[in-house]
Amino acid sequence: MTPRRRFLLAGFALSPLAAAALSACARPESWPEGMRPIKWDRDPCAQCGMVISDRRFAAELCGSANNAVFKFDDIGCAVFWLRDKAGDYPWSADPATRLWVADMASQDGGVIWLDARAARYAPGKTSPMGYNFGASAEAQAGAVDFQTMRQHVLAGEK
Repeated sequence: MTPRRRFLLAGFALSPLAAAALSACARPESWPEGMRPIKWDRDPCAQCGMVISDRRFAAELCGSANNAVFKFDDIGCAVFWLRDKAGDYPWSADPATRLWVADMASQDGGVIWLDARAARYAPGKTSPMGYNFGASAEAQAGAVDFQTMRQHVLAGEK
């Protein structure tokens, strides 16, 4: 290899543009528009305060005029937060408020995000806070819709 070629390769490898391009390719997760990325193992759940670690059960709520964001480690925490904070955050009941939930089939390589109100919830999963519902885009045996899952969680069923 000629010295000029080595210089060009070294310059490309060290350039900030090259680093940005490569890091963009390596980014495993894609976040829906309006969603703020969850910093795994660092961001706390808005309801219980537990650090959000399990990518299969996380959820996020985004709404209001200033796009307030609340992150959760379990869809059950989001359900209780929505009930308990309705008076403080009236925008949370607005149909324009976005609520996402991770597909329970998500792996460490990346999360598939679903509209939580359109997802189907399979009971009997082991979730971080023990509400034990896992979200899926597809109906599975025994899966229920968002409102039914919500009723079970609020009734204390696990």
